[in-house]
Amino acid sequence: MNIMIAYDNSTNAKHALEKTLQMFAALKPKITLVGVVEDVLGSSGVNEDRYLEYKYDFSEGVREAAQTLNELGISTEVMIAEGDPRKMILQAVKNKQPDLLVLARHSEKADSNIIGKTLDAWVEEFNFMTFGDVSSFLTRRAPCPVLIQSCQ
Repeated sequence: MNIMIAYDNSTNAKHALEKTLQMFAALKPKITLVGVVEDVLGSSGVNEDRYLEYKYDFSEGVREAAQTLNELGISTEVMIAEGDPRKMILQAVKNKQPDLLVLARHSEKADSNIIGKTLDAWVEEFNFMTFGDVSSFLTRRAPCPVLIQSCQ
């Protein structure tokens, strides 16, 4: 079984990866971690340096996750793309043709003050009723089954 996991080093992506491995470990899946760095338009030289540092750190985080999986005996491949995550993940799915695409449910976290916690509760409730932009886009267009992992 070939499973592609959209992976962005977030807590939700890590939980989705763990849950997916628990669900499919018996099938000895081949995992492809696809990470997408959103490109920045019109950045100045200073911002470009920060962006390149972020891009490097992001890519290293995805590769470290793959290394951990490889050490566990799970065949893992890494794909790093740059651009619109929706389009880049869809292109990766079309190129690799996985049996399953796994996405983590997106979550926005507000500040930790009382107002932030109240807003966070509303956002989380709304997220239970909807998918994020990437999930909505891919569930309608991916040519394979899509599993959206809730990260609770």
